[in-house]
Amino acid sequence: MREYFDVIIVGGGMVGAALAAALGKDRLQVALVEAGEAPAPVDDDRFDLRVSSLNLASQRLLESVGAWSLIPEERRCPFRHILAWDIQGQGETRFSAESIGLENFGSFVENRVIRHALWASLVEMPNVECFCEAAPIAQLSGRDRVLLELDNGRLLTGSLLVGAEGAGSRVRERAGIRVDVTDYHQRALIINVQTALPQQDVSWQRFTPEGPQAMLPLTGHHASLVWYGDPEKVRAREAMDDETLRTTIEKEFPSRLGGLERVLGRASFPIKRQHARRYTASRVVLVGDAAHVVHPLAGQGLNLGLQDVITLAERLAYAHAHNKDLGGLASIGRYALERRPQTLAMMAATETFHRVFTGGEGLRSAGSAGLALAERLPQAKQWMMRRALGI
Repeated sequence: MREYFDVIIVGGGMVGAALAAALGKDRLQVALVEAGEAPAPVDDDRFDLRVSSLNLASQRLLESVGAWSLIPEERRCPFRHILAWDIQGQGETRFSAESIGLENFGSFVENRVIRHALWASLVEMPNVECFCEAAPIAQLSGRDRVLLELDNGRLLTGSLLVGAEGAGSRVRERAGIRVDVTDYHQRALIINVQTALPQQDVSWQRFTPEGPQAMLPLTGHHASLVWYGDPEKVRAREAMDDETLRTTIEKEFPSRLGGLERVLGRASFPIKRQHARRYTASRVVLVGDAAHVVHPLAGQGLNLGLQDVITLAERLAYAHAHNKDLGGLASIGRYALERRPQTLAMMAATETFHRVFTGGEGLRSAGSAGLALAERLPQAKQWMMRRALGI
């Protein structure tokens, strides 16, 4: 038997779950298909290695679907300042939330905490049905409907199919949408640490020829450090014992980090950029990493995905309220027209920062001068801050 929905979402990560919640709030009938189990409650004090920066637009989305209040305050770390400088010390710029009349820029929150809160919010939405431990094995787009067959024998049909299952999206592949990939030949080492200094309201990043070094604050004298570099060097650092890694970080990172009490965990991943050539196909639309993967140096990957959610949910809610075809070009085409230029702009910005600060001496000097100039242009800084916040 076929089960009918307005929208079928494949991928129950943060972006897919956020879209399901946003559409469920607007009374659409939604199916959320997730290959794994539903996320378990976070009931320990251990900090996850995967941490995201939620800007104000993303935070407001979570508030609107009832997920923000489900994130305990002790797992949120609001930050009020962003500091960026280069290793030569000639260029430095500081961004402060108070300069644009805000209390903070957003919050750093662990990915598993965000995801659990979103799934918990879905429990209150009877029009959202979750299919866990199920994977699509076939999809077919017809003139009026799309059909999705799951490996557990269920047949789902709807007006629109959403690919939200990440960079390796099978929905995208089955829809015949190709991607362009750029390999930066870098890895990022993520290290959770306990810090000696309290600096939980500031996030900073120093640019070096090897790649950036960043500090993402967490609550209670904890931080997530990000150390970009040559893949072999990163793997060697990742293999160090805790004490050797701790002393290496203290030696190689900026002095403003201060002393480290302990290394709590580490992991690394390759740095690549990926962009789908189209965000839509016949009754198919892509969101989040299924559509775009940007260089993580600006920390905007999740925010871009959640902005996809905001835009697509608005388009589909309008179509639903006016009895229009949810999977028609008028609905998903406008979404693609709005989101693609904004994503390209973020990709261009991160690409520029990467190429400038890892390039030759001339490029690095130009980048240093650019940071120094930005510090002297308050209106330009305010414009950049508002763009990054999604407001």
